[in-house]
Formats: sequence, structure tokens, C-alpha cells
Amino acid sequence: MYVIYSFLMGAAALLLLPYWLVKGLRQRKYLSNLRERLGLSTASLDKLPAGGPGAIWIHAVSVGELLSSIALAKRLKEAYPNRPLVVSTTTITAQSLARERLEFADAVFYFPLDWSFSVRSVLRAVRPSLIVVLETEIWPNFLREAHKEGVPVIFANARISDRSFARFMRWKFLIGPFFARILQDATLFLTQTPEDAKRLAEMGAPEARVEVTGNLKYDGAPPEPGAFVGWLKEQIAMQERWPVVVAGSVVAEEEEAVLAGFDIVQRQWRRALLVMAPRKPDRFDAAAEIVSAGGWEVVRRSGLDPMSALSENADVLVLDSIGELAGIYALADAAFVGGSLVPAGGHNILEPAWFSRPPVFGSSMENFHEMASQFLAARAGIQVTSGTQLGRVWVQLIQDDAARQRMGKAARELSERNRGATARSLERIKIELNGTRPPS
Repeated sequence: MYVIYSFLMGAAALLLLPYWLVKGLRQRKYLSNLRERLGLSTASLDKLPAGGPGAIWIHAVSVGELLSSIALAKRLKEAYPNRPLVVSTTTITAQSLARERLEFADAVFYFPLDWSFSVRSVLRAVRPSLIVVLETEIWPNFLREAHKEGVPVIFANARISDRSFARFMRWKFLIGPFFARILQDATLFLTQTPEDAKRLAEMGAPEARVEVTGNLKYDGAPPEPGAFVGWLKEQIAMQERWPVVVAGSVVAEEEEAVLAGFDIVQRQWRRALLVMAPRKPDRFDAAAEIVSAGGWEVVRRSGLDPMSALSENADVLVLDSIGELAGIYALADAAFVGGSLVPAGGHNILEPAWFSRPPVFGSSMENFHEMASQFLAARAGIQVTSGTQLGRVWVQLIQDDAARQRMGKAARELSERNRGATARSLERIKIELNGTRPPS
């Protein structure tokens, strides 16, 4: 089966080659890191010490996984200062953020493509004693090669979404045995919820290796307000801009719905300001064009001069930057977390909750189902199904100070009450590193 899988991987790569080339030439994606992902260049890892204890390797595929790994990575570096700690990502955005937020890491690099020769090359360069994969990024050849080298692989913050599980069950008759074989090569699965643990076991993970440790995202901390957040706060106060609504992690085909909601707000308060943060950099230009085409005056974060003033006529600020959104929620009178009004699975609703802002989100929260359910049950968040409903909810929250503060307090308390996954995961990882794991 591994031969067939590798063949299919190669065939898929050939089919996608024209797309990669076009994207690479137009947007400088893929081609810049291809040699590293093929294992042909390990320059990012050359500075790792040749001797001494093996490295701890943390893999976070994209921005969400990376952000949830920061606290765990810091604790691991503190606990094992003599071990190199390396971090890999798959996306360019996550790579950039890793270099910025994990400055204590000994190396940051791109995760290898899942061919045996690529994986072996990177394993030789890293020489890991342990690999921690965030969430459930399952690559058969990677797991197989790590197992051959005797390197434990732990899946931390593991989850199986409704969509992924339904897809697996639909094709279980065909891929079930192979998938169960793949999961045998993992050492431990530390899941977010009991439901995730149950699903993993049904997919073939040995039950003795599956434990529930909670969601690492709850252990995130509000970022220190950066210079831009401070500047924007001053501009809002000086210009008496009110209310401020923040729409974060907005994805393609969701911009129009957010603007429809903002239109309802702005009809009530002409001096309202919308801060809209596209989820991915490749939507920065498109989002700004959509806002402008709708008749609003748009300014972009990248075009602002901190020494000058925000335009008095600006209706929408497009946050075309990475890593600043979380702090912006502190300025919000009402907030929306995107990727949820279209079938994109949702995004992390904890960031506004850190600042006692009740998150508003759409009905597509498959990737955050448990979290969304808790927020709704505690009346700490509101779910909407359209841009029009979003606008009406924003207006209600802005008008009703008492309700907004009550919900904001409930959101903050809920986020704090669920902390502890990092400590629990750390203890299990320490057992592996210290070689004291009981036999399974």
C-alpha cells in the first residue's frame, strides 16, 4: 500500500505542477521553498549542534496550529534547554510567524513533502529525539520513516473534524486497513475532546495510546499591544470614531456578507469604523478591491504611516498584515470571527474572548464544534447565518451595554476555565523524552 500511496503522491504532484509553477511565478509561492521541502536543502538546519542530545521537533502546518503551539514550545525549551528545539510549518504565512513569535527556537524550516527520500534527508539533518505534530497532520511515509528510526511521534491537540470523520467512514471499506496501519506508527495521541479520542480509536489508533488532554488553544495569552494597535487606538479616540467593529479571519466569498453587516451598522452610526482582517495574504488585494467596489473608502494597514493620521473619511481598514489581529480585538465594540459564514470550518473564537468581547460567528464551525457549543451554552457568543443577521446582532450588542458586558465576561471566564491542556500535554511529552513510558 505504501508503494501505491507514493505513486499517487507523485501522480498528484505532476498534475499540480502547472498550478504550482503559475502560483510560484506570479505570487512567489511554492518555488521558493521547494528544495527545502524535497529535502535537497537543509541549510536552515546546518547550525544545529552535531553532538549532544537529540532535538525536539514541533510541526505546525499553518497559522492556527502554530499559535496554539507557542506556549507548549516555550515550556519544552524551558524544561530542556540543552536540547535543540526546531519548528516546521507548511504554509508561508506560518513560516513567517514562526520566525517572529518563536525566536527561542534553534531552527525554523519547511516540513518535507511526504516522499521517503525527502523525509529521510530531513530526519538526518534534525536528528530528533521526539516529534510533536500539532492537531492531526497525518503523513504515512513521514510516520513510517520516523518509526524506522525509533523516533517517537506525538500528536498534540489532536482532533478529527465532522467532515474528516464522515469522509473516512464513507471510504473506510477501501482505506480503513491502510489507515489503521499508518496510525500504528504514532506513539501517542493527545486529543482535544473525548469525541476526538473515540473517532481516532474507530479509525484504527490503538486505544491505549489515545488520551484526552484538552484544547491547547485555551492556553493562549493576549498579545502585548504593539505599536500599531496603540497608534490606532489614539486615532480612534482623537477622531471620535465609534463604534469600531472588527471582522477577523475573513475568508474568500465572506467579504460581501461582512460588508452587508457593516452597512447596517453604518446606517445607524455614520462614524463607525470596520477593521476587516483577511485570513490569508492572498486575499489582501481582493478584499480591498471588494470594499472599494462597494462604495466605501478603504485604507490598508500596509499603506499607513504611523507618523500621520488615519483618514477622517475612512470607512474600512483592511488589516493586510500577519500577527496583529488578536490585539485589534481589544479595540472592538463588536467582533466577528470569520471562516464561518461560508463552509470553511470556522476559526478560533477565543481571541476576542481574551478581551471580554463576545464572539459572533457563523454556522460553519466544524473545526471548532466543541468550543462553539460551549460558548453558545454559556451565552458567551452568538451564532448568525447571514451578513444581514450579523449586522443586526452587531447593532444589538453596541446598543445594549449591559448585555455586551455580561456576555463578554462570560466569554472571558469560559476561556480561563478551560485552561490546562498545555500542562497536561507537557507532562506526557516529558514521559516520552525521559524514557519512562510504561509499555503499551
